[in-house]
Order: sequence, then C-alpha cells, then structure tokens
Amino acid sequence: MQFPDDDNGQLLAEIAQAGVDLTQMHQIDFYILFEQQDDAKKFAKDIVLDALVQHAEVEKCKDTGVWEVITQVKMVPQHTLLGQAEQYLESIANNANGYGDGWGLMEPQDT
Repeated sequence: MQFPDDDNGQLLAEIAQAGVDLTQMHQIDFYILFEQQDDAKKFAKDIVLDALVQHAEVEKCKDTGVWEVITQVKMVPQHTLLGQAEQYLESIANNANGYGDGWGLMEPQDT
C-alpha cells in the first residue's frame, strides 16, 4: 500500500506495518491543546455535540503542562479523510483558543 510523503502518510505507513487493517473503521484520537483549562473544558463539552465526534476527554499533559482534549472520531483511517477531519477539528479549536497536535490510533489490547 502506498502512502503520501507527509506526516500523516508516514504515520499511516507505520500503523499498516504494525499489522493494522486500514480498510476497517477505527477509533481515531485527535489531540487538541489549550493553554487554559476552562478553554479545554468548554471545547470538550461543545465538540461532542458535533456529529463527527463520539467522545472528548480533557487531560493535563504531564510533559508540557498544557491541557489536552483527546477527541475521538470513528472512521476509516484514509489519508484524505484524516486530513479533512484534522483541519475541521483544528478550525473549531482555533476559535476556542486551541490548536491541533496530530492524531493517533490505539488498537485495543487482546484480553
């Protein structure tokens, strides 16, 4: 499988090499950062009203001290769709004093 030569393409290639089926629906975590906790909480509360987002959770980043909203979207991790979702969430975050910090895909652990 070929991937574009950019950050999202590189991450998708790594995920595919790890054996993840990129043709199936997955829970994608989009990371949105805020300097102020109140801004992060308001964004998390508001963004879950959006049809795209299933869940949002606020955490304080141990390394940087900024507030992180982990915004979860169930989707097929296709390069173009990921870029569009990332831009969409970032545009909303920018209006709420936040900024995007990428995305990730965590596979559930076998139990």
